[in-house]
Amino acid sequence: MHSRTRVPALAATLAAAAALFAGPAYAQAPADQPLAARVVTYDAGASAEFRAAVDRGAAIWNESVDNVELRPVTSGQRANIRVVADNGWPRALTTSLGNGTVYIGRQAVDQGYDTVRISAHELGHILGLPDRKPGPCTSLMSGSSAGVACTNPYPNAAEKAEVERDFGAASTRPAHAPATVATVD
Repeated sequence: MHSRTRVPALAATLAAAAALFAGPAYAQAPADQPLAARVVTYDAGASAEFRAAVDRGAAIWNESVDNVELRPVTSGQRANIRVVADNGWPRALTTSLGNGTVYIGRQAVDQGYDTVRISAHELGHILGLPDRKPGPCTSLMSGSSAGVACTNPYPNAAEKAEVERDFGAASTRPAHAPATVATVD
């Protein structure tokens, strides 16, 4: 008799647990309706002379992919990405997909590398892309290995597809998947 009363209780518990995972963080759009882009905010307040390059790098990603949108942080809002100018080499510290700190290093700029390409490349790391070195100028994530003459700030088809896939999957799971990756370019 006890086992019969446990079955309905277990079923109710499982139904309640399933309802928790059906909340907004896990919501799925109907098949005929695309999912809304995940908004990732950035704070370029400490990017100094690179502010326009950071904004352009974010705009390039917005033109290139649909599943994520980079927006400047609004007053009183906490940014997902912090962008800082410093005297070192450009790099990104990713805390989780869509979250981290980008350093726009003056060392690469002083050597002749393009500021918009640097910005788009480093934002690419925050969006989950690794370095792909050595690589051609057509690959944004080839970074400095493409040489100072390369000014292409656009991701190639494979890079776009990877971000679309990662953020498409991210829209069906919580945005707090922990991972710490430091990328020095």
